[in-house]
Amino acid sequence: MGKELKTNAMRFLDKSKIDYTVQTYECDEFIDGIHTAEALGQPLEETFKTLVAKGKTGSYYCFLLPVAEELDLKKAAKSVGEKSVELLHVKDITAVTGYVRGGCTPVGMKKQFMTVVHDTAEKMPLFYISGGRIGTQIRLSPAELVKAIRGKFEDVIM
Repeated sequence: MGKELKTNAMRFLDKSKIDYTVQTYECDEFIDGIHTAEALGQPLEETFKTLVAKGKTGSYYCFLLPVAEELDLKKAAKSVGEKSVELLHVKDITAVTGYVRGGCTPVGMKKQFMTVVHDTAEKMPLFYISGGRIGTQIRLSPAELVKAIRGKFEDVIM
């Protein structure tokens, strides 16, 4: 893969010596993670979306969960020790993370935020996350990802 195709996420994984594979697909406009998984023939339960939330304290957090699931804001807040969290507005995603909606991933952001991965991933040998741009997915070990970003596994879905 040529250097020009590498995203910040891939550079972070390379630097952290984490094995991954990249899948790409043609995408004129991002619809949602379910559409992405179906376009690539990926199982929905193994394809995770990245949601960014802001806590009552003003801190930002990443939550990774299966694309067909919804984040439980109360569980999410509890998992990061906040009284409450609210999802970031789409217009703020790029300014906070450096990524665009549909290309947001917990790896290689402007700043590493505390990340909680839904606990179903803990038992998976591999899963899919965004590769850092629309039309790009990365398949890697959830355990290696969590270790590299100093995240944790916890139940954060409804």
